[in-house]
Amino acid sequence: MSAPANTTANTDVASAVAEAQARFTAANPNSQAQLQQAAKVLPGGNTRTVLFYPPFPLTIAKGEGCHLWDLDGHKYIDFLGEYTAGLYGHSNPIIRAAIDRALDNGIVMGGQNQAEAGLASAIVERFPAIERVRFTNSGTEANMMAVSAARAFTERPGVMAMSGGYHGSVFYFAPGGSPLNAPFPYVMGSYNDVEGCRALIREQGADLACVIVEPMQGGGGCIQGTAEFLSMLREETENSGALLIFDEVMTSRLGPGGLQGLTGVMPDLTSLGKYVGGGMSFGAFGGRADIIDRFDPSRDDAWPHAGTFNNNVLTMNAGLAGLSQIYTPDVAASFNARGDALRQSLNALADRHGTDMQFTGRGSMMAVHFRRGEISNVEDAMAGRNELRPLLHMDLVAQGIYPAARGMFTLSLAHGEDAFAALEAGMEEFMISRSSLLGG
Repeated sequence: MSAPANTTANTDVASAVAEAQARFTAANPNSQAQLQQAAKVLPGGNTRTVLFYPPFPLTIAKGEGCHLWDLDGHKYIDFLGEYTAGLYGHSNPIIRAAIDRALDNGIVMGGQNQAEAGLASAIVERFPAIERVRFTNSGTEANMMAVSAARAFTERPGVMAMSGGYHGSVFYFAPGGSPLNAPFPYVMGSYNDVEGCRALIREQGADLACVIVEPMQGGGGCIQGTAEFLSMLREETENSGALLIFDEVMTSRLGPGGLQGLTGVMPDLTSLGKYVGGGMSFGAFGGRADIIDRFDPSRDDAWPHAGTFNNNVLTMNAGLAGLSQIYTPDVAASFNARGDALRQSLNALADRHGTDMQFTGRGSMMAVHFRRGEISNVEDAMAGRNELRPLLHMDLVAQGIYPAARGMFTLSLAHGEDAFAALEAGMEEFMISRSSLLGG
């Protein structure tokens, strides 16, 4: 597919989006047909809401390295990165060898295996606030267990979350929330609002079991938590007797010991997921030994925690290979430094073209916003010209670049400098060809 032409559709955003979507539809008949067929058995042809976008999502047929191919044969550089789970790319030979070895020895064996202790040891060594760890099957499940453990440990009901936070399919706190959220008694804070959240924690008092927060909101627009904000949450939860939960399902990739390691703010509980399973289905929650040891089944007061695939051998072996052989602390540091440099370069590009765009994030995660000025929370992000997001998505796809439709970009270890250069070129083409729509 070719880059978008600077046509008369640039007179207004709606027309530009319609033209881009028409071009997309014409270029992808096989993906369209696949969705129509899938819709006969899946609602909307879909089983992951986040992967849907108008006019229809591409059907991915193959992945290799940092590239994807769709059902119509188009090749893309993958900057979606499976929403941070695709850290290792699509064909890392070390990950593949670990999975092959696991398959050679059998699967679903109904017992403990050596790799689970190895992966647990690697996690405890890597993340400073985790003394003990339990495995689950997803980040959603990890957060459900962490919140439930906090409520059981404190013997309190209340849960505090942040507007714009995403902690899984039943912990969805984008504006409007979700009717499917787990039925806990929630109070909502505004992200990075130091004094407002301080007052809310004090107001909840002995009813508050935990505060769950992403040290950088991922799905909410890659918005960093300030040092003052995160430190205040630590101080106030300690004073109130509530537990502090860091959702590092996404952010654990951003430094050798996650964001807790970079910020120095130590939560009571941490949830993990995504890349830590080496690309396989994975979740984990861990933290203080006195809390997590309540899951010791030999104890008379043990909390139950089951799950057929918690320790599945494919995930355990792939995850252990990834953390021990590939994503070492040194690699994590250098990789995220490359991401910081790319984000700075993209922001410089927007400045040079006088475009009302900015890229927020940290390390290997970033998001684009169509506005200038500080972005501290989801309300700030929503103040931008978000009607431009579908246009950017369609234009980048037409150039062979595959980001998240919502404007999130995630880097993988498979990306070379040529991939970064392609993203910069694609963004510059967008800024030039759509200049009449972008402002600045």
